[in-house]
Amino acid sequence: MSVEIGNTVKVTYEGWLDNGEVFDTSKHDDHEHPIEFTVGEHHVIKGFEEGVLGMEIDEEKTISILPKDAYGEHRDELEREFPRNEIPLQNEPKEGMFLSLRTPDGHEFSSKIIKVTPETITLDFNHPLAGKRLNFRIKLVDVAEKESAEAERETEEESEEE
Repeated sequence: MSVEIGNTVKVTYEGWLDNGEVFDTSKHDDHEHPIEFTVGEHHVIKGFEEGVLGMEIDEEKTISILPKDAYGEHRDELEREFPRNEIPLQNEPKEGMFLSLRTPDGHEFSSKIIKVTPETITLDFNHPLAGKRLNFRIKLVDVAEKESAEAERETEEESEEE
């Protein structure tokens, strides 16, 4: 059975940048942790989701995803300079550090320090993989038809209620 929109799939993967740096993998120590998602529900980046379409169980392939189908292009307008006293810091800020910030309404987001002066700190709010082509080696481990995936979830929900 080949993967179609609406199928729930399990996939193992390794992701790397064009410079060879591995940024994510489903392998940890000596075992794999496949990711599971339903194709068409947009729980993974567009290019990854499109990459599994048509695959068969145990099929392996390498895909390359352009920024527009991953985390978008790097946007200069998402780099902002702030007075140092406006940024809550526990340690001395250094270029390359990541900060987790919270808005007054409670939303949390990550940013990267890209410049530090005695008076200011410049933060980059782009996703760390924005503007980068992502390469993946993927293997389809399992695929369930839409109906059987829904029935399986309903059975699990009923078991939890008991």
